[in-house]
Amino acid sequence: MVSLFIVSAALLCILFLASCNQYTVENQTAASEIKSAIPNQSGWLWLLGKPDDSFQDLGNANTGSQTYTISANSDKSTGWMGVPSGLNKLINPSFSIQYSLESIPEYGVHLQFKVLDAYKAVPQMAVFTNRLLSGIVQIAGISGTTSNYPFKKTYELYIPKEQLQLGNNELKLNAISCLYCSPAEDSYLWWKWDYIGMKALSAPAEEPIHGSYVASGTSVNNMEFYYDEGAVRHLPYVLKWMGIAYSGNVMRTGCATDVKNACSAIGAYYETLRDYNTQAVSFHLHTGNIKLKSDGTLPDDARDKLYNYVKNYGSLFQYYEIDNEPGLFNRSKAVNLAIAKWLNTNIPILAPHMKTVAPGWAYAPQYQVKACKNQLPNGKLQCGEPDGWESDPLQRKELEDVTDLTNGHSYGSSYVDNAGGSFVENLKTFGGAEDGFPKLMLNTEYGTSDNHFDDKKFGAMDSKAAVFDRIVRAHIGSADMFTHHAAFYPGYSLFETGYNLNNHNPSTTRIYGNSSETATRAGIMRRLNLTYATHGKPLVYQVTNAGELQDKLVYFRGVDTSSLEPLPGSGGTSDKILLNIINFETSTQTMAVKVVMPEQTVYEGERFGLGRTYEEARTYVSGLEASPDLELKETLGPGEAVQYILTRSEDVKPQAPAWVKAEPVQRHSIELNWMESAGAKSYEVWRSGKTDESYELIAANVPQTYFIDSSTLAGLKYRYVIKVSGTTEPSQAVEATATDYMPLDRMNWTVSGSSGGKPGAAIDDNSNTRWDTGIAQTKGQYYQIDMKAPLTINRIELQTEGSPNDYLRQYEIYVSNNGITWTGPIAAGAGSRVTEIEFAPQQARYVKIVQTGKSGNYWSIHELQIYGK
Repeated sequence: MVSLFIVSAALLCILFLASCNQYTVENQTAASEIKSAIPNQSGWLWLLGKPDDSFQDLGNANTGSQTYTISANSDKSTGWMGVPSGLNKLINPSFSIQYSLESIPEYGVHLQFKVLDAYKAVPQMAVFTNRLLSGIVQIAGISGTTSNYPFKKTYELYIPKEQLQLGNNELKLNAISCLYCSPAEDSYLWWKWDYIGMKALSAPAEEPIHGSYVASGTSVNNMEFYYDEGAVRHLPYVLKWMGIAYSGNVMRTGCATDVKNACSAIGAYYETLRDYNTQAVSFHLHTGNIKLKSDGTLPDDARDKLYNYVKNYGSLFQYYEIDNEPGLFNRSKAVNLAIAKWLNTNIPILAPHMKTVAPGWAYAPQYQVKACKNQLPNGKLQCGEPDGWESDPLQRKELEDVTDLTNGHSYGSSYVDNAGGSFVENLKTFGGAEDGFPKLMLNTEYGTSDNHFDDKKFGAMDSKAAVFDRIVRAHIGSADMFTHHAAFYPGYSLFETGYNLNNHNPSTTRIYGNSSETATRAGIMRRLNLTYATHGKPLVYQVTNAGELQDKLVYFRGVDTSSLEPLPGSGGTSDKILLNIINFETSTQTMAVKVVMPEQTVYEGERFGLGRTYEEARTYVSGLEASPDLELKETLGPGEAVQYILTRSEDVKPQAPAWVKAEPVQRHSIELNWMESAGAKSYEVWRSGKTDESYELIAANVPQTYFIDSSTLAGLKYRYVIKVSGTTEPSQAVEATATDYMPLDRMNWTVSGSSGGKPGAAIDDNSNTRWDTGIAQTKGQYYQIDMKAPLTINRIELQTEGSPNDYLRQYEIYVSNNGITWTGPIAAGAGSRVTEIEFAPQQARYVKIVQTGKSGNYWSIHELQIYGK
């Protein structure tokens, strides 16, 4: 196909195979178990450099020649002196390859190159084919660290045939900067390569490979630890909004046995992941509670917990993580090995598809170097058992030898820390990486907080955004799967926190914004997920405003997810068409694209773009007629990304809304919330205030998934159902009584108790935590609330279901406006698991609940609420 460059296929095969060692074969085999992402290839169109793990046959990195023309002599080593041995943004930022095609490869091509070394800054190589962006490869390297071990990796990039042309073609490779950085970064953006080549695909591409195949994700849990109904309800919103859904990506699910109620809805959680074609890596056992038998095997209770968990849910998740930061949390190496051994013995019987993942390494050092988070019960100050074992690559290797995938946690820029960095430490464990790590890497925690900043030498103007951008790109360049910690976790999250997901409408979820910076972690994650972690059969497309986008960093990725193999175990599949447009420029850009859809029909679905809340970012689009061509045009700001999630209109069958809730709010109104229904453009609210259950329409064409009914009368009970506009099927009915007395905002309250600890746990919006007296109930114990302002109140509710025997036996209620002089008791009585105390309206700032009974049980309060106006 190349008119000027003919090389013996046998010679090329020998040269290429010479670079394939055991690590390469193992890594490629393991990768195929996740996805058959890279099609079979045959036929080099051209090859520059020998695939021999050396750049000595190429020119200097600062060679003056920045353009190379493929010629009849290009297979001679002497002909490669004009090819730079790599790129350096400061010295030789660009390299163009001119080649000629007598015919265009039917299935497109793969650009392939192997990196031998790169700076730890994660340099990026933008690839332009005939001046249109084909992709941006993220390159990992260890230069700048103290690693004595190499990290080499072969990267591939799919280039569709539509970007190629008969006759002369130009491939332009550019070293490009961090989106948020200044030219100060340029001298650190360099890499060395072994060879660069282009192959014609011998079959249609199964995946628009973009450097390497990666799976991305996060963790959606409630109040930091709970996989409950609130987490399940928010899960689809996060999956779609962050561009993770439908593509076989991966989420971390860690409902640990040491947290009560952590797994209350884990089955529904896994089923939701399956329904959105998403994998899961699970961590379950709390290893700190495990004491091995004398023969080194798991005790019966731990074995039973693991057996029941894998038996009940193993068909729904794909990976099991042995432990979480075992050295940092003083876990035993022997226990970790026993868990891995048990899994290796029982997985073939219980869940043959499942793979094991090495512990989430924190690389904790010996105690003498750094204190660990939890000391052992015997009082020893050490980091794991034996002390410091997680910091020892030889001892980590014992776990790596009995697990399928490696791991490694990282925050900020710690992945390249000389000691304790996941990238550097894993190279120690494996003795280097000759073509990627010898095992697939599933990093189960990465992220940043507002206390992480990009290295000053890179000159980032938005330092918090830059450091998150860099850590994500580092994992795209070096790992295979990686999960962010975590979607709702204070200080590290993608979204605003501080509320209970069970009491929150997911459509009003708001992105967490770094102070003083416009870019957010959520926005960065969306951009990179849409670029690298949207998987499926690539769709044919044409950029119709190509003249405006010459040499611009604007990328399109369109896939048909129905081509993806069912997920192992859960069998999850997808039928969505995903169309992504991403702007990597620092200026506003417009892309117009014509996509060849799988069928000539009408499509509809969701569009996700710019927006601080989910409902701002999401719009429902319909009536998209494909001939089968479908034309889209998007104008994107710097770093902005847009995704369309489309389905054939004839396949969309809206269902009645679920998770409907009705609650009284101020001025005797009632607020309704419900879950989004697939295919719904708007909703109808129907109300009944009668006993015969006849309903009247009170609101039509409601675009949101919430509504406030203010046409209500205090003291009356109302019943509601919600329908998707234009349908007849109602949701389940919900009831609420209109009232002028509402649950008061507890945000600024201060509380105290007569004994025990954590009084604030009774007003933290988390029914899984509690305040308790710490001793048996005796007369005179109290719990006191300062509401910070005088309010009119008429009711108190104490919830104790989580500790059902710890309800207060007898009570008296006192109120005060100064905290010194008390009025009361204004109410008295006997308690119960849910104690509801009503009294005549009182104006008060302080409330004191006095326990007047006697019991051998503690007095506990899981949640306390005061009602007033």
